[in-house]
Amino acid sequence: MKLVTTLYRQFQHLVHEVAKFGLVGLLGLVVDLPIYNWLVFNNPLVLADSGEGMLHHKPLTAKLISTTVATVVTYFGNRYWTWRHRERSGLHREYVLFFVLNGIGLLIAAGCLAFSRYVLDLHTWLSDNIAANFIGLGLGTLFRFWSYRKFVFKEELELDEAEHAPAPDSPAALDDSTGDLPAVR
Repeated sequence: MKLVTTLYRQFQHLVHEVAKFGLVGLLGLVVDLPIYNWLVFNNPLVLADSGEGMLHHKPLTAKLISTTVATVVTYFGNRYWTWRHRERSGLHREYVLFFVLNGIGLLIAAGCLAFSRYVLDLHTWLSDNIAANFIGLGLGTLFRFWSYRKFVFKEELELDEAEHAPAPDSPAALDDSTGDLPAVR
């Protein structure tokens, strides 16, 4: 038991980040899944194949749309909750980099969907959701967690610094020259 406690203390911060990232990702899935299934199968509830949606023959386009909407939601969840303790390097830089890396995650999910649809010739709501939203999203999520920590929300602030930093929307937090949030050092 002491070994488990010791390991937890060593990785406590990472465990908390993973848990928060997972919850934000779940919120993203709650946004992504119904949009995709409505566009492709005319059924946002993901209960069964109920026909053909407006993008039934363009599942990759539907995935691009649903993931883009979910990306906007997850950016704010990750920036202001998961990695709020990490240094801010400018809203514009973070947002662009977040979208670029999310685009790579999207390519992973779309690649799994394309393989299922065009190589394995599977066209059901179940095969699409397994390929894109289970396998593709799972692999994409591993990539996103690693890349967001490494490239977007890079440096960790000291815990005291993060707790005493001005709130993101307070006037003290805005950089007058750019309108962006300043880098907290």
